[in-house]
Amino acid sequence: MYRSRSRGFIAWLIFLSVSHWIYPQVDDCTLDIAGKDTSVIIDIFQLNDDQQLRLENWVGELELVRRPIEEELRLLLKEHPQSTEADLHNLAKKYSSLNKNLIELSKEYDRKLLGIFNEKQFEYYVSLCNEAARKPLNPVITEEEEE
Repeated sequence: MYRSRSRGFIAWLIFLSVSHWIYPQVDDCTLDIAGKDTSVIIDIFQLNDDQQLRLENWVGELELVRRPIEEELRLLLKEHPQSTEADLHNLAKKYSSLNKNLIELSKEYDRKLLGIFNEKQFEYYVSLCNEAARKPLNPVITEEEEE
């Protein structure tokens, strides 16, 4: 009986390994401008004064946009019923949805910053992403940049 289980377990491990190899899941390469310390981004990519100003403005905007979602998350965890399995399942679904919104917002602002990178900065970003086995984000070119 134990051999049967161990063979099944080994087969399952092989399946997971092969499926991960065939269909690798690559995470996005984010800059995390929503993080607390933008000086790392400024230093690594050697942002000029204009880029630094835009970065700081976007950090402020992002903080304002995130605040209501973060408050909703806080209230959800505080007030949502958690006494049954169904309650916990619903809580998890709602939490996951709100968390995905926060992640997408952060990526949106990362893309804006990438949109004002010069060619060398962007190439460096892509090389760092490749080293970390992450998928680079596509930059968003703002209207100001097109002018």
